[in-house]
Amino acid sequence: MPGKHQHFQEPEVGCCGKYFLFGFNIVFWVLGALFLAIGLWAWGEKGVLSNISALTDLGGLDPVWLFVVVGGVMSVLGFAGCIGALRENTFLLKFFSVFLGLIFFLELATGILAFVFKDWIRDQLNLFINNNVKAYRDDIDLQNLIDFAQEYWSCCGARGPNDWNLVSDIKAVKANWIKHDDGYKLLK
Repeated sequence: MPGKHQHFQEPEVGCCGKYFLFGFNIVFWVLGALFLAIGLWAWGEKGVLSNISALTDLGGLDPVWLFVVVGGVMSVLGFAGCIGALRENTFLLKFFSVFLGLIFFLELATGILAFVFKDWIRDQLNLFINNNVKAYRDDIDLQNLIDFAQEYWSCCGARGPNDWNLVSDIKAVKANWIKHDDGYKLLK
């Protein structure tokens, strides 16, 4: 009875490739979970988790959003890649591949659009920076982010020091900065 023989199917992926993909994705899964945990912890410390409406009340950018969004995406993709590779689950591997490709093409499209519409991007960026300068005293995380960026690039505001006149408590802000020959420096 030649038709009754069972044939065992060999794995489609070699052992080295399978565990390399697994190890690579477990690192991203753990890092994503860590980013997400840091973001949620920061919101808990600021009291945002106890009052969810505070998420929409921010006048500027809350840097914690970056941790939460990046951490969430990394966790989901890391989980899909990790379990998909380990169990050779084609659905999870396809999900992983499609979303990595989607992220790549979104980055590519963003770069092309930023080059084509660079003047509009510059205006929007200046507006964004000015809105965050106005909200400087509202959020300590935003304040630390702006201080770090200005110290790193030795600059202030979107177009110059006069942008800080938008802040209602300008004297308290100026007290933290001194002018040097090579730009403004944050007082330690």
